[in-house]
Amino acid sequence: MRIIAGQLKGLNFNAPKGAKTHPMSDKVRGGLFNALGDIEGLDILDAFSGSGALSFEAISRGAYTCTAVEADIKAYRVTKENIRLLKLERKVKVSNAYLKSWLNTNTGKTFDIVLADPPYNDLNVPSLIRLVEHIKPKGILVLSWPGDQETLELHGMVNIKNKVYGDAQLVFYRKIS
Repeated sequence: MRIIAGQLKGLNFNAPKGAKTHPMSDKVRGGLFNALGDIEGLDILDAFSGSGALSFEAISRGAYTCTAVEADIKAYRVTKENIRLLKLERKVKVSNAYLKSWLNTNTGKTFDIVLADPPYNDLNVPSLIRLVEHIKPKGILVLSWPGDQETLELHGMVNIKNKVYGDAQLVFYRKIS
């Protein structure tokens, strides 16, 4: 895998082996960040982080910090190694936790942008709904969602954009207040 734009453009990093994670394609990742636009100086939460690809792309494009949350121990270890490889220890922090547990122990922590790319075989809707609590006023949630399913209605959020990429869609929400 590689970083596709920004200061770290072209640098390679590793993806976890096996079928527990599904790396977002370069095309979808590029579309996500192009739609977000300028993220300079923002704090990002990368829920279901897998290899850390979204965190690394965000930092490369100017995000201030990224917090990555990953439940799978193998993916977590790969992310930690990628952080070291890319020399991003000061910018990216990774937690090995199920999102529900992380949400329970990080109450009050909020982010400008939350990126959520859950495994499609376990969408974890209750935790996705709780992510809203961790978004700053007027902040953004980007949800990677199966293309054949209706998008979520999230209390306190307005759907501002959908982008479809084959069997996947990116759903952009903005927090109302």
